[in-house]
Amino acid sequence: MTDLALIGEEAWREAQRRADVVRPLAERARCPRVAVRAAAAELGLSERHLYTLIRRCREGHAEVTALLPAGPSGGRGKSRLPAASEALIHRVVDEAYLTTQRPTAAALIRDVHHRCRQARLQLPSGRTIRRRLEQIPIKERRRRGEEGAKEVPVHGPSTPASYPFDFIQMDHTKVDLILVDPVDRQPIGRPWVTLAVDVHSRCIAGFHLTLEPPSATSVGLCLTNVAAEKAPWLERIGVTASWPVAGKPARIGVDNAKEFHSAAFERGCGQHGIAIAWRPPGRPQVGGIIERVIGTLMELVHALPGTTFSNPTERGSYDSDRTACLTLEELERWLAVAIAKYYHSRPHEGLGGEQPLHRYEAGLRALAAEGRSVPAPRQARLFLIDFLPVVRRWLRRDGITIDHITYFSHALRSWIVARDRPAPLLIRRDPRDLSRVFVLDAKDDSYLEVPYRTLQRPTITLWEHRLALRRLRARRRGEVDEAALFAAIEEMRAIEHEARGLTRSTRRERARRRSVARPATVEPPAGRPRVAGRTAEADVPPRAFDDIERW
Repeated sequence: MTDLALIGEEAWREAQRRADVVRPLAERARCPRVAVRAAAAELGLSERHLYTLIRRCREGHAEVTALLPAGPSGGRGKSRLPAASEALIHRVVDEAYLTTQRPTAAALIRDVHHRCRQARLQLPSGRTIRRRLEQIPIKERRRRGEEGAKEVPVHGPSTPASYPFDFIQMDHTKVDLILVDPVDRQPIGRPWVTLAVDVHSRCIAGFHLTLEPPSATSVGLCLTNVAAEKAPWLERIGVTASWPVAGKPARIGVDNAKEFHSAAFERGCGQHGIAIAWRPPGRPQVGGIIERVIGTLMELVHALPGTTFSNPTERGSYDSDRTACLTLEELERWLAVAIAKYYHSRPHEGLGGEQPLHRYEAGLRALAAEGRSVPAPRQARLFLIDFLPVVRRWLRRDGITIDHITYFSHALRSWIVARDRPAPLLIRRDPRDLSRVFVLDAKDDSYLEVPYRTLQRPTITLWEHRLALRRLRARRRGEVDEAALFAAIEEMRAIEHEARGLTRSTRRERARRRSVARPATVEPPAGRPRVAGRTAEADVPPRAFDDIERW
């Protein structure tokens, strides 16, 4: 495989076109020659070549990169068009063809030839240019206002999924809760959550919580959480619960936000055989399932201290900033508990009163009876990497430096000595864990995991890193180095630990004062016997989520 960010647009489109035809044949135990002949004719390939693609598709677990066309070699049947001419064609198509003026293909060919003469480039043939037009995606054709350009049908609530992970819906929302800084315990605003729900069982398949606005990164991390087993993550955040929902979805329903049209999201889904169903504009009911799940979770959030409720009218005189007490980490744990221990186990009206987890387990048993199972990523590590954000940095003698943090591995020594890298390295990093980065080795298309140069440094998140950086710059307004950055993070964590202990002791002291002020007994309501030693608060029903430490 190769990094998805390095694949040319034309090669990616061709590989996707091949995947749409070859994948159904690769899933069969035996491929009839009639079907192979028809598929070969559709793709413009020989039958022998198509059998090769079927074999590569099976060996590559139906990943799009297994079907990438070979690069131009100048031989018979290969493209001899220079890269400059190819780039000019794509530029003219984007600027002049994909417009509401809807110029004809003949007019486009004349325009391309005119610009090639001006730039003294090789003139592509008219057939070459027409082939490029045939490969334009449907969503791009809509820029011309073509009425016949229709998207793949969206499977909404009217066409339910047949089995677990057959179809999931994903969306973002701003949480109705004010969070506090873990260091100063001061309000810092509302976070964003990206949620994914399994349409078949209504189980929440995964989520990602962040203070940053929705982006391709949050979408990718949510999808990674969907595919991964939840047990290691739950143990890491300190939650004891069962959340067996995990797997690679066959289809994913999303709206038309820009993060769902990003190249990283589309290529990552295409690479792993996940079909994307964009919600038709003006039809919010198509995403009704995920919208209802978001509404249910927000109702639970409204019982937490610091909630903003759904609107100012509902909030009234409630002071959200003053009562806020949860950090981002604490809210993440609370959401994990609320989903795994409450939402999955309560009767669901959309399932006729059945519990989502029971429906999910029944679906797994039905699949097992048919000899199938929910697919999982072939390699969890590569699945994660394909959705991570990309940065590019030069390799220096002491390693790779990203945002004042230097990474080094002994495997980089040969790269440093060779000095044959004319371009920056392509690096992917996980914003949840900056203790290592993934560096692409272009020679064998593999990833090298490179840790901190100073291994004693603690694992930190990108949000923690940015917070420490802001605090350092506010104090010193000078040069920031790695030692000062990690010293600030250690100081922040110590203050946070002390603040938590202070919060607990303050609550205990407040509880002691309340217990001293309580009367020894109270008059019981009519018809109820007096209980010796019963206090006034004992007869008051407890409020939901009164003490967040219990969650």
